[in-house]
Amino acid sequence: MSITEIFGYIGALLVGVVLGLIGGGGSILTVPILVYFFYLNPVTATAYSLFVVGSSALVGAFRNMQKKRVVFKTALIFAGPAFIMVFITRKFIIPAIPETLFYIGNFLVTKNLAIMIFFAIIMLLASITMIRNKRPEEAEVKKTNYSLLMLQGIIIGFVTGMVGAGGGFLIIPALVILAGLPMKKAVATSLFIIAINSLIGFTGDLTNMNINWPFLLTFTAIAVVGIFIGIWLNKFIDGKKLKKAFGWFVLIMGIYIIYKEVAL
Repeated sequence: MSITEIFGYIGALLVGVVLGLIGGGGSILTVPILVYFFYLNPVTATAYSLFVVGSSALVGAFRNMQKKRVVFKTALIFAGPAFIMVFITRKFIIPAIPETLFYIGNFLVTKNLAIMIFFAIIMLLASITMIRNKRPEEAEVKKTNYSLLMLQGIIIGFVTGMVGAGGGFLIIPALVILAGLPMKKAVATSLFIIAINSLIGFTGDLTNMNINWPFLLTFTAIAVVGIFIGIWLNKFIDGKKLKKAFGWFVLIMGIYIIYKEVAL
């Protein structure tokens, strides 16, 4: 095992610790870790990330189910169109994207480059949400806006399928504003949705690529161990205070990815 791979597995543990501490955000580091420490191509990395994110979210969702915080009706209304879109994106859209897209002058834009740049943009958006650290307003919604909720599900399904990240920073505001859920139930329901979206989306890749199961299961297991470490640390450290600092870290990472992919 190389020193780079050792750092990569430490990164997997960090992903879980962050998820356990602040309840989200950590999974957005999975793709950069897989690409830059294990040298996977972005398409494979986003597929593996879906499995890691889905498994990690499932652990959190199960804990919240025990506390009866998951609103299953809302989750299924949102997740239905979302997981269909994730599956379509992984099964058909990504394989259909040509390896060579276009030139900007003498600069060649490839499929892998486009995926990494799109991922970096999502990281920047997520980082801004974490840095602002503002919770969505507890909207007084008398009736759930099912049409907008389903539309949001389709959009998030596409984003999740493209970049392999859960999209909790988009899902939670939608559940609060469009479905009128209290924050704790929105966070819990979001984890359930992310688990369904990611794991079903991952099945779209099973026939498109050869999965290195020993590596993927090892990486995922380390991330899940990290979650329990993060939950334990949460007794001593205020995760909310760490959220803004982690947001700045994600912002720097997003900028670095754009610089590395475009300038280097």
